[in-house]
Amino acid sequence: MRKNNRANDELRPVKFTKDFTKHALGSVLVEFGDTKVITTASVDHKKPKWMEQDDNRGWVTAEYSLLPSATNTRCQRERSKVSGRTHEIQRLIGRSLRACVDLSKMPDLTITIDADVIQADGGTRTASICGGFLALQDAVNKLLKSGELKENPIIEPIGAISIGLQGDDILLDLDYEEDSHARVDSNVVLTKSGKIVDFQTTSEGEPYEKSQMDELFNIAKKGIEQIIQMY
Repeated sequence: MRKNNRANDELRPVKFTKDFTKHALGSVLVEFGDTKVITTASVDHKKPKWMEQDDNRGWVTAEYSLLPSATNTRCQRERSKVSGRTHEIQRLIGRSLRACVDLSKMPDLTITIDADVIQADGGTRTASICGGFLALQDAVNKLLKSGELKENPIIEPIGAISIGLQGDDILLDLDYEEDSHARVDSNVVLTKSGKIVDFQTTSEGEPYEKSQMDELFNIAKKGIEQIIQMY
């Protein structure tokens, strides 16, 4: 058994607290065990500068930050230059959220999802995607209510989870200690209907079998289905 007598295919305690901050159009405190992330959605009534003038789509993007006291040793704030890890995570969150949105239904709007990790214990990027979707959904609902959006651009919910191999054991929703000792590390992002948005899987040592990869995916899918039911 794992920490807190958790089964190998069992999620950590998951909690979503909506309207966590006052000023953001959508805000959620998302908790996966001891990992805690504040996700907020802000709206800018213009499209990105790089978009062509005749492009009538809107945009969804993301920024991610690991706050200095989020880990057991203080990390530096990324003020002038974003690290490669942060850039990678921001891109993952942004493209995951865009995958569940019809951008043509939100013309001349940019929604930015900020994910600020206040406590890290593994799975911060997947927690950010789950909380980011809920913050996005709340923002969209308010824009629909105000009349700033005429149609709901959200196609279907998405969810995300980490999963890995420790020895030959498949562990769902890894905490930091498990992740640091895993021989295979994967992150899975799926839509509610089971379509794949992202499936990142890496062997940290010896290669592993495709049958194990299939099992990793199937267990992650069940975990994501449970998470989406909590929305």
